[in-house]
Amino acid sequence: MTAAKVLVIDDEPAIRRFLRASLEAEGYEFLEAGSGEQGLSMAATHVPQVIIVDLSLLDLDGAQVVKRLRQWSQAPILVLTVRDSERDKVQLLDLGADDYLTKPFSTQELLARVRVALRHALPRPGKSVFRNGHLEIHFADRTVQNEGHPVRLTAHEFNLLALLARHVGRLVPQRQLLKEVWGPGALERSEYLRVYVGRLRRKLEADPARPVLLLTEPGIGYRMAFLD
Repeated sequence: MTAAKVLVIDDEPAIRRFLRASLEAEGYEFLEAGSGEQGLSMAATHVPQVIIVDLSLLDLDGAQVVKRLRQWSQAPILVLTVRDSERDKVQLLDLGADDYLTKPFSTQELLARVRVALRHALPRPGKSVFRNGHLEIHFADRTVQNEGHPVRLTAHEFNLLALLARHVGRLVPQRQLLKEVWGPGALERSEYLRVYVGRLRRKLEADPARPVLLLTEPGIGYRMAFLD
């Protein structure tokens, strides 16, 4: 199989060396750019499967790079940032970033996020059945099974679960979830998500207090994890 290409856009040579060592050790083809403009050019010419962008670039703000990439590229974008504010993270996701990593981060966390990005990037046939671990969702007839047993869900519970499943592995912002499940008038009703995610965890998680399927990024959004 051809090695997946990962493009890193970062103006710090030490960070690029660290990422090169980490990614090449896992068999990825490593591409690097030392500026935002160079990164945009390389993304167009090399067509990487995953793009990693540092938020604090000298020539362009990383958010600008994400916005310009999203005008033509569908590749998953992972943003590296030292900014830990909820506002900055929501802005990145709204601009089209798929995920972010707050510095400092571990090699294993980075590699896990890259694997998730690649899974999301894989083309999927238009199947009407979704399987993830013991969870099975039948989109056509709107039924759910967990560990082989049927699970009764309300319409909103099913819609929320289905939306997370369609973005499996990706962080989905609160506002996107609220808009698509409850409509534009519910964009400020974050309590809906706390209540409904809590209901889904009680129905699907072995230990709802320690969820492994439906994960929270506090103040940002939710993601469905990949399960074996």
